[in-house]
Amino acid sequence: MDQALIELGELISDSLDNEIISTDVVNDELTIVSRPDCIIKVLTYLRDDSQCQFRQLMDICGADYPSRTERFDVVYHLLSLKQNQRIRVKIHTDEETPVPSASGIFSTANWFERECWDLYGVMFSNHPDLRRILTDYGFQGFPLRKDFPLSGYVEVRYSDEHKRVVYEPVSLMQDLRTFDFMSPWEGAKYILPGDEKGTEDAVEGEG
Repeated sequence: MDQALIELGELISDSLDNEIISTDVVNDELTIVSRPDCIIKVLTYLRDDSQCQFRQLMDICGADYPSRTERFDVVYHLLSLKQNQRIRVKIHTDEETPVPSASGIFSTANWFERECWDLYGVMFSNHPDLRRILTDYGFQGFPLRKDFPLSGYVEVRYSDEHKRVVYEPVSLMQDLRTFDFMSPWEGAKYILPGDEKGTEDAVEGEG
């Protein structure tokens, strides 16, 4: 499989010499890094070329690397049923530079790009309806950015008490907890929270 993917990467790189930055095969997966302004040409080639035929866009996701100037990766996962292969295409962008929308090539890109915008703040030019899809319309910020604070924002929910939608402060905190990774067959040497009643009942039954 590796050799087939290496040859596919070489084919794509040779055909799109000015558009492809790099190709790499790791763990039986081919990853292509494209120039952002050429992503439409690259995706169109991968969809239409007879030796590729990646006609299904399975996902578009993001990744945030705040220390980089181009802090975001936009990652496209494509599937070719004809060739029985998958491919990953990546581009790099920053907070202000829009990425060309792929919704004109793959209809599934519409909601994927909206999700990427909603959670990372990556803008897509020529998108037919770029608005939030997971958070509420009044939400501020982008929750999957590494610098997104865990408190100080609000959440929206329906209040049965007030019979309307209400906004409330939200704090996403994780209490410090200790975990016992002992095998469950060994049994803990202490009483777990909630087990006290069972122990008391057992003692009373013995009496």
